[in-house]
Amino acid sequence: QVQLVESGGGLVQPGGSLRLSCAASGSIFSINVMNWYRQAPGKQRELVAAITSDNIANYQHSVKGRFTISRDNAKNTVYLQMNSLKPEDTAVYYCHAILVTSSVSPEYSYWGQGTQVTVSS
Repeated sequence: QVQLVESGGGLVQPGGSLRLSCAASGSIFSINVMNWYRQAPGKQRELVAAITSDNIANYQHSVKGRFTISRDNAKNTVYLQMNSLKPEDTAVYYCHAILVTSSVSPEYSYWGQGTQVTVSS
């Protein structure tokens, strides 16, 4: 069983910073894409940032220049550095991975349990 475990969420004041981590564990052959999604109350889940195995990153327009996604392939871990946080960034942040568990398995989608980020004074 593959598991994705997020950490690093919490309460921060506007303008502050947080770094989220997501560690993947279990039977993993390769991780093709790792993503961060978020879901605020009353809103649909949205993609925040994505990064490929060759370190190509893409961002939602609203976080570009403020957030940075990175990954450590040796640790099967993805990070989201969040700077200049705004109240509208408040949401549950979810780690998501597209990976394969063996050389003969198709790629599959896995989700973390989510970590709460609250930006408030």
